[in-house]
Amino acid sequence: MSDSPLSPAGMERSDALVLFGITGDLAKKMLLPALYRLTESGKLTVPVIGVAAGDWDDDALRRHAREAVVAAGTDIDEAVFEWFAAGLSLITGDFADDTTFARLRDAVAGFGFVTHYLAIPPSLFTTVAAALAAAGLNRDARLVVEKPFGNDLDSARRLQDELSAHFDDDHLLRVDHFLGNRAVESLMVSRFANTLLAPIWHRAYVDNVQITLAEDFDVADRGSFYDRVGCLRDVVQNHMLQVLAFLTMDPPSAGNARAQGLEKWRVLHATRTMDPADTVRGQYDGYRDVAGVQPDSVTETYFATRLFIDNWRWSGVPFYLRSGKALALTATEVVVELREPPLELFGGEHSRTPANLIRFRIDGDTGIRADLMVSKPEKGTGPLTVPVGVDYAQVLGRQELPYENILHGAVEGDPEWFAFFPTVLECWRIVEPLLDPADPPVAYARGSWGPRSADRLPGLRGWHELGTRLFDAGQVH
Repeated sequence: MSDSPLSPAGMERSDALVLFGITGDLAKKMLLPALYRLTESGKLTVPVIGVAAGDWDDDALRRHAREAVVAAGTDIDEAVFEWFAAGLSLITGDFADDTTFARLRDAVAGFGFVTHYLAIPPSLFTTVAAALAAAGLNRDARLVVEKPFGNDLDSARRLQDELSAHFDDDHLLRVDHFLGNRAVESLMVSRFANTLLAPIWHRAYVDNVQITLAEDFDVADRGSFYDRVGCLRDVVQNHMLQVLAFLTMDPPSAGNARAQGLEKWRVLHATRTMDPADTVRGQYDGYRDVAGVQPDSVTETYFATRLFIDNWRWSGVPFYLRSGKALALTATEVVVELREPPLELFGGEHSRTPANLIRFRIDGDTGIRADLMVSKPEKGTGPLTVPVGVDYAQVLGRQELPYENILHGAVEGDPEWFAFFPTVLECWRIVEPLLDPADPPVAYARGSWGPRSADRLPGLRGWHELGTRLFDAGQVH
């Protein structure tokens, strides 16, 4: 390996994928449908060995996999599924039992390199890593762990130390499924591959940036999990700050994951820690009635804040982040508001020409849209806002599921789709002052946009309106 810190890690391609927790909820909803899609596209050519507690056999796992793929809304090609199912097998046993790992060692014997993917509760990460090492299964192998990576800054460091005792950093990958989203990656492509945008991505042209991750559904049957985590730990510390890094990082000097990770670290390192005075926490009406939620819970289901990045590119530009459950609609969108022209030439006597907006929709109907001004045909009227943009589905066709990219990267040894550990630490540092506040969150109505007090964050003139879709029918120009 080169001594340069920008050189990519030398990561091996796997000959088998071991999936711990293959019978669990994450595997059912995300991983098994993604593995089927990878088989369909010809990208998954290695066997998948599941490890789970229970009394299932291989046939039961294959029936479960079919049910998971159908439930994901995928039309099954029987020939493809037969090929996929033939590569599935299962080892059952307790993760604290050495005999479970002895059977796993026998199952992977003869494979040159193995990826161990832990789709299990984080409390079991170190238990499984240590058991793999005790069985000699950390040699010619890498470990992939799901989020969250730690519960705060100190626990993230401890977890890294504990896992590094068995797998070095070139053989340890950390999942944040937003990094597997092509539309998130497109933030960087849009910025650095288009000289139209690159020069204006700067405090001289950008007035403010708003990042919204809204969900119209509630916590449903995940009350006991969510009440221990809350909105900040669930999506802000990881997903939203990763989006912020893609939006604000400087261009990397090399086209590999390590160089990109260093630039993400630099911009996150320049980001101020969150200020409680610039933050609103909310809780939707009825949350405390959910099974598993404490009757006096102060866990937030809504979070909004203002951030600043103290570097030459972004100094003085406010970044507004908000996310919540049981909101008006489901959308993940970035809105970049450009500065207004220095003179008002086209607005009416009592109105101003609206600022240009650049929108990135990174979930659902993904795409990029710029709201530009054109002249109305009627004399004496102000400019008309016209959306111009790209609907990714129309131009690119079906986008891979995020977990397709993550699982393919795990097998192929591509670190591009995974979180860079120094950025994980910076994300925890940024959110640390707000992790466990004593003050109760503000109540808000289900189906609203959260607490009204979030509309009055310092310097905020108002949240930009989001639609159910980025473009209405026939609106793309």
